[in-house]
Amino acid sequence: MLTAIILTLNEAHHVADCIDSVRWADSVLVVDSFSTDETVTLARAAGARLVQNRFENYSRQRNVALEAAQDADWVFFVDADERATPELAREIRRVIADRREVGWWAPRHNYIFGHRMRGAGWWPDYQLRLLRPDRAHYDPDRAVHEEAILDGETGHLENPLIHYNYTSLAQFRAKQRTYTDYDAHILYQNRVRTKLYTPYLQALRHFWWRFITLQGWRDGPHGILLSGLMGYYELVKYRKLRRLTRAFPERDSPPQGKPTP
Repeated sequence: MLTAIILTLNEAHHVADCIDSVRWADSVLVVDSFSTDETVTLARAAGARLVQNRFENYSRQRNVALEAAQDADWVFFVDADERATPELAREIRRVIADRREVGWWAPRHNYIFGHRMRGAGWWPDYQLRLLRPDRAHYDPDRAVHEEAILDGETGHLENPLIHYNYTSLAQFRAKQRTYTDYDAHILYQNRVRTKLYTPYLQALRHFWWRFITLQGWRDGPHGILLSGLMGYYELVKYRKLRRLTRAFPERDSPPQGKPTP
């Protein structure tokens, strides 16, 4: 038995189409974080089973989803802004029937500002999404960039998920602000410290890594723009780290509830 799992919070724009793309699964489970839009109504109307749980972080929410799907032999996590293709569905059915791996990485075609990315780190962009729930769990303290911890080997799928990623610059900037807050705290807790030039050097290194090493040049103007933006938010991250260090020079971490300056 295969259950497709979708985590949602105010995803009325996406949830019905996402559910439609995974109807080939034996069941569809939506784990909702108490949405205030029409997400819940639309998910139920589309025939999905619904569980609601207060959101703490992505890892904890995925653990709740795994627990709710313990009757399944396999689970397939899909974000609301992702779509599974028929080719991917056939491949998934084949590998869970014939192979011994307990987890599978799926590549993603990321569409950013309407452009399908070919480089800069957004392709192949493998995500560990197909799991045996009895052999998987997530680190509950890892708030973002979560990754399943598996008891067994993994494989790589060939057919990609379709990911309708950032559609606007405002959406991109909001998400990156969240990521830089989290990443700056992690660096601080790991006792990484900066010099005056560190944010600027890291920004240049990151741009080079995205545009040259990860072949962002293949995406033309989009590659230049996104490599530059990611370089800029690397600078922002290290500036936030520097401010944390100045504000709490003797602490392992900021006091509970203290926001990043």
